[in-house]
Amino acid sequence: MGIIETRHLTHDYQKIDEDGKTQVSCRAVDDVDLDVSPGQFIAILGHNGSGKSTLAKHLNAILLPTQGTVYVDGLDTRDAEKLDAIRQRAGMVFQNPDNQIIGTVVEEDVAFGPENMGVSPREIEQRVEASLKTVDMWEYRKHSPNRLSGGQKQRVAIAGVVAMEPMCIVLDEPTAMLDPVGRKEVIRAAQKLNREKQVTIILITHYMEEVIEADRVIVMDQGKILMQGTPREIFSRVEELKAHRLDVPQVTMLAHELRKSGLPIPEGILTVEELADAISPLVNHTESKKG
Repeated sequence: MGIIETRHLTHDYQKIDEDGKTQVSCRAVDDVDLDVSPGQFIAILGHNGSGKSTLAKHLNAILLPTQGTVYVDGLDTRDAEKLDAIRQRAGMVFQNPDNQIIGTVVEEDVAFGPENMGVSPREIEQRVEASLKTVDMWEYRKHSPNRLSGGQKQRVAIAGVVAMEPMCIVLDEPTAMLDPVGRKEVIRAAQKLNREKQVTIILITHYMEEVIEADRVIVMDQGKILMQGTPREIFSRVEELKAHRLDVPQVTMLAHELRKSGLPIPEGILTVEELADAISPLVNHTESKKG
């Protein structure tokens, strides 16, 4: 069994009128099956309203299924007695770090979660140091979070989750409120956790450039899984993504347009380096013909 599994997961939001009666039901997640293996880096894409954030909130029991089942390390999220165990296994990082940071000093904030878990003071010290070093924030341990940049705050929020030693971390659009520098800092921290600590990462985002190193990309639309595959497989389907109001990385779009113009460029270009490698033989061939 995977670290995260959903079976026919469906979630309906209900609008209640002043008399307490349900007026309308809106289906945000529609019959979603998901299987995430330990140690994977999974990215979930979709435009606003696609259901990706609603799905994320099911993965550590913030929301419960209207229909279907969610398992976290084999634990059913509908089992109230297992709620603490589920949230220790699947940590959550939200869009706005200010809503997740509660300490007045960075190291105190990171220690908050382990303290609530009853971890010994000595082990808390070790966890705080290790988690802050993992996200490259150890030198800021005595700082006030209020004096940090957005990207630094988000890395502190991630460190606070890491200190609880979860098996999986769900990041729900963690870079949406950050500038490009902050976005890169946060994604690098998530990749480092996945690569060095084998923490399973589930990244919810609408920034295409953030997912090119993921093991698997899942694209959602109208509450359903529209497509899934490796980043290269997904971004080879440019026209289909555009039809569903989704972008692709800029370099992928440039390569796609060059290919449409007749140049023999492979599909699914993900980086500038790959595009340069694809174009270089064409340039050399042209120059040799001139010579």
